[in-house]
Amino acid sequence: MPFISRIQRQSDYSLFSPSTPIVIDNGASYFRIGWAGETDPRVIFRNIVQRPRHKTTGETVTIVGDHDSTLLKYFDCTRSGPRSAFESNVVYQFEIMEYVLDFAFDRLGANESQIDHPILITECVCNPVYSRGKMAELLFETYGVPSIAYGVDAAFSYKYNQQHGVCAKDGLAICPGFTTTHVIPFIDGEPVYKGCCRTNIGGFHITDYMKQLLSLKYPHHMARFTWEKVEDLKMEHCYIAQDYGSEAQLFQIGAKEAEEKTRCWQLPWTPPPTEEPPSEEELARKAAIKEKQSQRLREMAEAKRSSRINELENELHGLEFLLRQLEQVQEVDIPSFLSETGYVSKQEIDSALMKVTQSLRKTKGEPKGEQAEIEEKNDPVTSEKFPLIDIPDNVLTAEQVKDKRKQLFLKTTSEGRQRAKQKRHEEELERERRNQEDEVKRLENPELYVEQLQVKYKELCEKVEQRKRLKTNGGHTNGNNISGGVGRGERLNATQRERMRLLTTAAFDRGKGEDTFGAKDEDWQLYKLMSKDNDDEDEGPNEDESELARLSSRLQEVDPTFVPRLDVGTSQSTEVPRLRPLTKEDFQIVFGVERFRCPEILFRPNWIGIDQAGLDEMAGVSIRRLPSQDQELEARLTSSIFVTGGSCLFPGINERLEAGIRMIRPCGSQIKVVKALDPILDAWRGASAYAASSQFFTQTFSKMDYYEKGEDWLRRYELRYTL
Repeated sequence: MPFISRIQRQSDYSLFSPSTPIVIDNGASYFRIGWAGETDPRVIFRNIVQRPRHKTTGETVTIVGDHDSTLLKYFDCTRSGPRSAFESNVVYQFEIMEYVLDFAFDRLGANESQIDHPILITECVCNPVYSRGKMAELLFETYGVPSIAYGVDAAFSYKYNQQHGVCAKDGLAICPGFTTTHVIPFIDGEPVYKGCCRTNIGGFHITDYMKQLLSLKYPHHMARFTWEKVEDLKMEHCYIAQDYGSEAQLFQIGAKEAEEKTRCWQLPWTPPPTEEPPSEEELARKAAIKEKQSQRLREMAEAKRSSRINELENELHGLEFLLRQLEQVQEVDIPSFLSETGYVSKQEIDSALMKVTQSLRKTKGEPKGEQAEIEEKNDPVTSEKFPLIDIPDNVLTAEQVKDKRKQLFLKTTSEGRQRAKQKRHEEELERERRNQEDEVKRLENPELYVEQLQVKYKELCEKVEQRKRLKTNGGHTNGNNISGGVGRGERLNATQRERMRLLTTAAFDRGKGEDTFGAKDEDWQLYKLMSKDNDDEDEGPNEDESELARLSSRLQEVDPTFVPRLDVGTSQSTEVPRLRPLTKEDFQIVFGVERFRCPEILFRPNWIGIDQAGLDEMAGVSIRRLPSQDQELEARLTSSIFVTGGSCLFPGINERLEAGIRMIRPCGSQIKVVKALDPILDAWRGASAYAASSQFFTQTFSKMDYYEKGEDWLRRYELRYTL
């Protein structure tokens, strides 16, 4: 079976005799295997399996433990993620366990499929007999091992540290592991399993909780928070707070101690390249290119202007020639002559001639003549621009009736534009007049002037906001000074209601038959009544909003500290927020309360939805479960509380445990918490020392024993740690 791994294969497997046991620490997080009597395991890897396919060949490979990221890019890992054989510290996926054992024996140096060495393998406390039986069946049937022995990892670690004088014969072993935490009482060096207790909380939950917090805090860097990286950050930065409330309050008030305890992880960041100012030669070159482009545009504009002048001159000569011909035509033949030319009357030809003349003068850049200015000022819209308006429909032809409708529409639009232009001109003059008056007041008393402006600006802001709220919600309230559900449709004024009635009537009449709207003169009067231009109350910026815009502009000129409120008024233009360039601080992950908040779930599992006891409470539960309630025995147990396991490496856990257990013990009780020499490897070292003793073979059982005695004997099987 092909394996991909960075772990080198051992080459001295054949040097060990068949009587030398193989020691396996089968943890939910890491798998350790080595030879009995040695101080360190030979092979250590993560207890996970992944089986991706090669992207080119389609071959399935097996990746056990930590993968090589440089090689993994050639494989499709989307359908096969990392899988573990454990569920709550119990082996239940023995297919995955077989891959793990294949890899472990292969890296240990085994050349054949049969392993002819006794095996000592660790298990969790009170391991189910089903898991024991399946593991024994796997080792006996698949690998052909001669004998097996089971032992609890926490018990091996306790015995190893007891031999080195760290803990006494009587004590409590607290083992916060990867997925579970166990408390085991020891009496005379032997574990008392009736007093054990377990909580489904461990290092896995701390890492997962920290990953969630960082992902919520920095959503733009979620891809950076891989499981391996968060695990490293947890072991490097997290600690146990002695008093969580006081510690959290330091960060809440921003104390100096909180700043000292804050850590920062700098993500890879490349500063944007700084553009150097262009040289004089570059500036001169760009200026020359710009001048060349400008010259080309000027030439194109001049050519277009010349072409336009030629077109207008030709049109002007044609109209003059047409007028000279019209003078020679008799009055009786004038209608037929005009029908051939496409004009209705001589006035229309004169109007077209005047327009062409003005356009020609404008194109040539010549000033308007006095007569043209007088005519434009008088604006003879009815007689010359729209000659068909005053002529009855029965006199006109069908084509002329259509032209009359167009002229009516153009006249209405032109009059509206003239009114709007005149209104804007008057508003501009009024604004200039007010600014001049304000300038006089400012020169008299600048401070009082600015203060008055600010007061007036605030009042107008409130007035405009109130008007906008009334537009949206109406003038009704629900009794609590809160706008109710009455909308704008329930507070229309008379003009708006009349417009709605006319629109409804026109739509109703149109649905009855042929659409004849606009065929009569009165239809255009109806159109003007329906036009929104006649409703000046709610459409467009009113006087208050215009005055608010003027005050805002004035305050910006005289008060440098003034900041306009962009959300008030429709005449103020809101600027689109610009995206600032990313800086080094944007790629920094700051660890504050997360440092002690994540491992706090060891003492408060209910924070993540696990309704179970914490570490300090578990010690009291384990003592109460002992068969004999001996005060002296309880005092000996609490005077030697031993902590082991990977999740006990957080700084401050001994002090926190001691303070928590002291709260549940009688006053004056002696509480002593000690940590293992090496909380991670002491379990394997204790098992290695145990397997190297001569009495080890009396605790093993063979394949024959397993099949003859059955599962009932396997259920009663317990390893004796004191030989």
